[in-house]
Amino acid sequence: MSDRECIFCAIIEGHAPAEVVFEDGDTLAFMDINPANPGHTLVIPKRHIQDIYGMDEDTAAAVMGTVVRVAGAIKRALQPEGMNLVQSNERAGGQDVFHFHMHIIPRWYGDGLRLARPPEVRRTMPIKEAAGRIRREVAKVRTIAAAYTDICCGKK
Repeated sequence: MSDRECIFCAIIEGHAPAEVVFEDGDTLAFMDINPANPGHTLVIPKRHIQDIYGMDEDTAAAVMGTVVRVAGAIKRALQPEGMNLVQSNERAGGQDVFHFHMHIIPRWYGDGLRLARPPEVRRTMPIKEAAGRIRREVAKVRTIAAAYTDICCGKK
């Protein structure tokens, strides 16, 4: 999908309507058009990023900073008894708009909202094995980032 076909990009550009609750240089927060509960808000980066895999850490920090700010405002304004942050990636993960977005969903006891999760614990791979694989990949990312920083900043 191109940026031109992205409904969230259209909202950012002012070509599609949205009930905006917060905006800064990097992010936009607006009401979900199909709210799971009153106050259901989306936070997006202004730059088109399809999913978490295309996001850099600075943009992620900006998005999360806006999530924290808006979640606090929702808590004060609507006084929910809880809050869910939901973020989905790729079709199999439940993503249906392919522009990174974080849902902030206020919760109340008895609201009837059920978030997807299998009813039973599924252990198709030992936890220790999965953790080892993830640690190796995280270490690679750190090594690549450190090498890039050294090269671009003249340390080598």
